[in-house]
Amino acid sequence: MKVFSFIIFSLLMLMNSCFAKNFVHPGMLSTNADFDKTKELISQNSTPVMQSWNFLLTSRFSNENYTPNAKSYVIRGNPSWGKDNYTSLYQDAAAAYQLALRWKISGDTKYADASARILDQWSTTLTGIGGTSDKFLVSGIYGYQLANAGEILRTYSGWTGLENLKSMLLKIFYPMNSDFIKNHINYGPEGKHYWANWDLANLASMMSIGILTDRDDIYQQSLNYIYEGGGNGAFKNAMWKVYPEGFAQVQESGRDQGHTMLDIALIGVICQMAWNQGDDLFSYQDNLFLKASEYVASYNLGNDVPWTPYTSSDGWIQTEISSVARGNVRPIWSLVYNHYHNISKLDAPYTLQIMNKVGPESGGGSYGGNSGGFDQLGFGTLIFNN
Repeated sequence: MKVFSFIIFSLLMLMNSCFAKNFVHPGMLSTNADFDKTKELISQNSTPVMQSWNFLLTSRFSNENYTPNAKSYVIRGNPSWGKDNYTSLYQDAAAAYQLALRWKISGDTKYADASARILDQWSTTLTGIGGTSDKFLVSGIYGYQLANAGEILRTYSGWTGLENLKSMLLKIFYPMNSDFIKNHINYGPEGKHYWANWDLANLASMMSIGILTDRDDIYQQSLNYIYEGGGNGAFKNAMWKVYPEGFAQVQESGRDQGHTMLDIALIGVICQMAWNQGDDLFSYQDNLFLKASEYVASYNLGNDVPWTPYTSSDGWIQTEISSVARGNVRPIWSLVYNHYHNISKLDAPYTLQIMNKVGPESGGGSYGGNSGGFDQLGFGTLIFNN
């Protein structure tokens, strides 16, 4: 019986290995083809790509002399509100990405070396993440950002720290991502007590870590939850109400517009990474994400949109759409418009209007100094031009 069981187990493992995803590298927010397109547009002095490129060149986070400030233990939401130190992580993650981006486009290795210094310091220094439940925002948002920086830099022959980064993300970030999605801090796998951005951030981190480490099991764990999960990060729950006008109401629309736009940002990251790995989430449920983008864009442009009262799992009722932070500016729209208009050939009029209103996109450090200004990596105008 033991021999038979071992044979069955071995056959299952062999079958899984045969069907495991062959990951594209680099293949998160951008592929080599995307970078080639960006280089071509820069050589043609194309605007607004050049404006976004100039934002990158003048960013203090893309300076080759940037000095990282890695911590051994990152805290967010400490009960005393006096020990938070996660600022250094979101600033360093932004810098690692911007420097990797600058190297990949310019070819100047001093920027790759500077990005490597940041990733290497964090990979060999960080031992854990703590605080209140806010620690799961750290594991989500900064997990996907560090992984994206590493995914670009992995193509630099002078970097020897990729395995250290993989190890750190697998030991510290991924277990937190997985734990949150499964347990939601004792609320169970549905976890609808938590706003959509909590799930989405950890799903983005999980997916990016799966890609970086060539772990199809981790990648599929994220993808399966996006399709079938019970929490608010599952797409059918994050964008839960579809209207005949071509809109989809977002789960945080009655909370405030800053967090609603964060949902759009994170869904965009997830869709783009999956797309570059051959999985089309953009078209999910008849282009549900486009409908959500149009809904959020239209309202934040000052228009009226349809509304359905929303009741959370703990009984809190959103009676009307929130005007808090209406018109909030985040560098998130180029990714959405590029795919739906340039690739899918679909109209996205409100997404286009708000993208033009925001203007050429910069990145972390240009949209406020607190964590909200670093929630998205930015520079979409520069890199999403299919």
